[in-house]
Amino acid sequence: MNAITMVIGSICILMIAYRLYGTFMAAKVLKLKQMDELKQTPAHALDDGKDYVPTNKWVAFGHHFAAIAAAGPLVGPILAAQFGYLPSLLWLLIGAVIGGAVHDAVVLFASMRQNGESLAEVAKKELGPVAGFCTGLAMLFIITITMAGLSMVVLHALENNPWGTFAVGITIPIAMGVGLYHRKTGNLKAASIVGFALIMLAVFFGPAIQGTFLGDLLTLDVKQLSLILPIYAFFAAALPVWLLLAPRDYLSSFMKIGVFAALIVGVFVVNPTIQFPALTEFVHGGGPILAGPVWPFISITIACGAISGFHAFVGSGTTPKMLDRWNDIKVVGFGAMLVECVVGIMALVAATALQPADYFAINSTPEVFKTLGMQTVHLQELSKEIGLSLEGRTGGAVTLAVGMTYIFTEIPWFSKLASFFFQFVIMFEALFILTAIDSGTRVARYLIQDFGGAFYKPLKRVDWLPGNIFASALACFLWGYLLFSGDIGSVWALFGVSNQLMASIGLIIGATIILRIADKRRYMLTCLIPLAYLYVTVNYAGFWMVKNVYLNSANAGYSILNGILSIIMLVLGVIIMVTAVKNWFETWNSPAVKLERRTA
Repeated sequence: MNAITMVIGSICILMIAYRLYGTFMAAKVLKLKQMDELKQTPAHALDDGKDYVPTNKWVAFGHHFAAIAAAGPLVGPILAAQFGYLPSLLWLLIGAVIGGAVHDAVVLFASMRQNGESLAEVAKKELGPVAGFCTGLAMLFIITITMAGLSMVVLHALENNPWGTFAVGITIPIAMGVGLYHRKTGNLKAASIVGFALIMLAVFFGPAIQGTFLGDLLTLDVKQLSLILPIYAFFAAALPVWLLLAPRDYLSSFMKIGVFAALIVGVFVVNPTIQFPALTEFVHGGGPILAGPVWPFISITIACGAISGFHAFVGSGTTPKMLDRWNDIKVVGFGAMLVECVVGIMALVAATALQPADYFAINSTPEVFKTLGMQTVHLQELSKEIGLSLEGRTGGAVTLAVGMTYIFTEIPWFSKLASFFFQFVIMFEALFILTAIDSGTRVARYLIQDFGGAFYKPLKRVDWLPGNIFASALACFLWGYLLFSGDIGSVWALFGVSNQLMASIGLIIGATIILRIADKRRYMLTCLIPLAYLYVTVNYAGFWMVKNVYLNSANAGYSILNGILSIIMLVLGVIIMVTAVKNWFETWNSPAVKLERRTA
């Protein structure tokens, strides 16, 4: 297969899905036009100029896309390429359309119905206090691990890398300038053009600072970056959303979409052949990157890009407080998920365009690679052109950079720019991830305020400045401590299962609300079908990990703590599911909730 066939076919499927299924979800299931006629969005009803701010549809799209599209659509498909290109491609397309886009839209809708509150608060009101508490506990656990884990990826991208640190760091004052200008003038077009131009200048100016005083100042080690990142996240979480978080994510989305648009153009120009087979010998397990079989691990490894519980944090955190109209849910919720799927497909193309032996040499340790009986093809040549030894650089980030560099440098004009493209993509990945860190920290702040508000009521008010500062600082401390100490490494393997468990919880709540408001009860199947698959997959994967890894003393990943934490997370999921099923039976014979105009 060649890459053009894969890309064109995938984009056509996603466009048709948005036009047909997205319209069906918006018009028939969620009835968004009726909501616009009868109710204000939380952004208008609770406008406070800080968290609740009516926001232009495309700015909200940029923020939401930048926040949800973190490491998942970049790294997940690359690691899952171990199984061949077909399982990843099918899961990305089916998972995004049937699962991810529906999940993101219904979670956003559910939160907006409750004035933009977190999914834990929504679960409490829709399913009862027990489900609400379990949901909140699961969310706080998952978001803390996610923020620390994503930050670790950034650390190693920016470590002793002044060019990258400068290019990423300069986006902060640029975004604040754009936010202030747009707030004062309302001229989004001019703000966007100037902001994007300044970011591109910063990226291309980056190499010039190396070896200078500024370059030396920005040459930071892991410990220094471990302190700087939580400090930045504190300000991103505590400052008004229009000043830093929204404009920075909006501008970052230009780079994210722009880079992958360039990759799409590169694929059309070069038309690389997909070197991987449809299925590899590792589909039954025993692979050098992922030890488990293709199912359930394809759906656990590829989260963002298909369906991801992390999206529920954004969809019930910052975004529902920003939407100007209810109908914007179709573009921001459903649409952004499908665009992220394209990102995942392009990452898969970049990985599978490499020779399989080169891919496995990068993504497995030298000791493990020797046992595979493979000989590298272009790896030594690529290492020389890039100026960096590539063997054993596991984790997926380097593979994406190498794959994209390989495609770009096949274009004659760019054949001598391998090192530049490689470094640019590494920093692009760092910027990609940082936009999720700032939004995720703000969501963690909301969760802490929800929990703390049960003990001290003023803390629950998002407009109370001392509470905002306290909750933001505590959120940054929780994941910052894990980042600085490195303890996150012992529980990072839990993220795959817990993240998809969070997606299951989002679908459970979505199904509950649809059952209550939909004109036809069968519309509930839009959530139940993906929920059935995901819930079984998550529980099987968790059981497999506990039995074969965490509580298996013969396995290198043996960890009683990880086993206990996995069991706790799965039990929380069971409690929420049992509570929901009971609620569904009680609701089934009651009439659907009629939409009523909100009193001013």
